[in-house]
Amino acid sequence: MHPSCALIIWLAAVVGVQFVGYAGLLLLVAGLLLLTPALIGRWWAYVRRARWLLLTLWLILAYNTPGEALHDLAWAPTFEGMAEANLQAARLVTMLACLAWLFLRLGHEGMIAGSWGLLQPVRALGFDSERVVVRLSLVLENLQEPLEKGAWKQMLVAQPSVLAGQESLHLSLAPWHLRDSLLVALSGLGLMGAAWL
Repeated sequence: MHPSCALIIWLAAVVGVQFVGYAGLLLLVAGLLLLTPALIGRWWAYVRRARWLLLTLWLILAYNTPGEALHDLAWAPTFEGMAEANLQAARLVTMLACLAWLFLRLGHEGMIAGSWGLLQPVRALGFDSERVVVRLSLVLENLQEPLEKGAWKQMLVAQPSVLAGQESLHLSLAPWHLRDSLLVALSGLGLMGAAWL
């Protein structure tokens, strides 16, 4: 699969997740797990890192959605809020599964090559795609290195130390095949189907 094709499929899945309910989310996650069984470990790590985001999202939606309060208590969340919070939390967990699939499928080099391929059509409009791809490469490289405790304080220093990085960036571009076009068309149809439901 071409890296740009994988990025398009991931984007269609992430957008489509917003339109489906629990059955669609379960179907998508089951498909991802069948295609990539090694996904579970990375997915669990992403969910674990996002636990405070999930809790905050749930509390905000549960308490700020109008409706009937739980047991008629003034301080309790609403039934409608809890239902919406559960659905949005499930959608976020599913999007994290899609992200884990993308990183397992492409890796660092594949993400760079896929981004390069997706940005090629906008070069005709004067968009500097090389700069975006190089910055993405640097971000992905820095994300792979675990930060020391308190590293965020060093990032806020007025003159941070310059770290030695790659001097050049090499891209290996795979050819686009007919199956990539078919997968993009299927993901587009899936997205339209999810939005239509």
